[in-house]
Amino acid sequence: MKIPVKKNEQYIVDIIDNGFEGEGIAKINNFTIFIPGAIKGEKIKIVIVKVLSSHSFGKILEIIEEAPSRQETDCKTYKRCGGCNLRHIKYEETLKMKQNAVQSLVNKTLKTKVKVQETIGMENPFHYRNKAQYPLGINKEGEPIIGVFANRTHEVIPMEKCLIQSERSEEIAKYILNFIKENNISIYDENTRKGLFRHIVIKVGIKTKQIMCILVINGKVIPKEETLVQELLKKFPQIVTVVKNINAENTNVILGQENINLYGNGFIEDILGEYKFKISPLSFYQVNPIQAEKLYNLGVEMAQISKQDTVFDLYCGIGTISLFMAKYAKKVYGIEIVKEAVDMAKENAILNNIQNVEFFAGDVEIVLDELINNKKIVADIVMFDPPRKGLDKNTINNILNIKPKKIVYISCNPATLVRDLAEFEEQYDINSIVPVDMFPYTSHVECVAVLNLK
Repeated sequence: MKIPVKKNEQYIVDIIDNGFEGEGIAKINNFTIFIPGAIKGEKIKIVIVKVLSSHSFGKILEIIEEAPSRQETDCKTYKRCGGCNLRHIKYEETLKMKQNAVQSLVNKTLKTKVKVQETIGMENPFHYRNKAQYPLGINKEGEPIIGVFANRTHEVIPMEKCLIQSERSEEIAKYILNFIKENNISIYDENTRKGLFRHIVIKVGIKTKQIMCILVINGKVIPKEETLVQELLKKFPQIVTVVKNINAENTNVILGQENINLYGNGFIEDILGEYKFKISPLSFYQVNPIQAEKLYNLGVEMAQISKQDTVFDLYCGIGTISLFMAKYAKKVYGIEIVKEAVDMAKENAILNNIQNVEFFAGDVEIVLDELINNKKIVADIVMFDPPRKGLDKNTINNILNIKPKKIVYISCNPATLVRDLAEFEEQYDINSIVPVDMFPYTSHVECVAVLNLK
């Protein structure tokens, strides 16, 4: 096929659809062009910036006909940050786009023609994140800065005002940056691997208002450490713990494995539904608890658990959904690879006086195999919320072997969700797929899918 577009050439195109990352899609002689920031229904003048054999990428030069769903962006760093890549689209329209994106994957992958339900959105889609991770860098003037990584790079864009992070997190991070500047504390350089401060991580209990402040350093000691802690506590009395995290590795991973408590017990508590949860520096807790509550309630409701049911909760984290389900089940077994998260899950069960749960630390593939094949435990319902890569073959086979009457699959990646659902299609009816907007104004979408044994 002769490629009908050339790099650096300009074209006028109609946007016929939006892709999974929210990018506009146009075609010239049936050849696909992806255009970030374009919206379905628009006519746009573009310049081609990259050409591959199967598709190309364009950049907007001029919007000739604007879509009714386009809005003025309300963030100064929007274009460079890439954190909320749908900020130029009205919120209600982003919910429809997410529903359509999941439906498109379902139509392409599954034999069963399941109708994806409407996306469950947020009433107030601002300042919803309870965890902020701020990298530190040096600007062109040689001064320390704090902010966000530029899209697809490790260049730090100075922080102005973020509309999805907690406002209090931002205040604390800027206060720490001023302390670093005033005391000439060095900033970590990824190229030389020298310098001390790498990241500031803030976790906030949305319901309890408790705050954890994590100082990530490439070393052991922060100059004037005690002074920094005392000043933070005086200025921000909601801080209940300050943790020094040691990360001397040459890695993109933000947190190292060693935590030293400078103040407090090294955890905060928050409330989700009717349960209280302890959250530590390394444990996973949904970053949007308001939507997480909706997601978990939906999963539990769709599972229709009874007091006769044994439930497996795979990738259980700190036990959030396990505890939600325990109220209705005979017994819940949770499995999670992060040992610290399992320790927290056990503490959370005690904290909420829940006795019909048992947690195991280890690789889901191995522990599940052990529970089913050695301990001969058979689940009536299996719930899982795996990482983005989805389920492994062995776990799928183990679940198919025990044939639970119901499967509830919570997913943060629709592509691996539908790939895995295809493996269950022969033995299970896919009852429903519901998208939940956990990350408003971004292209990410979580889904809950329910499967019933045929």
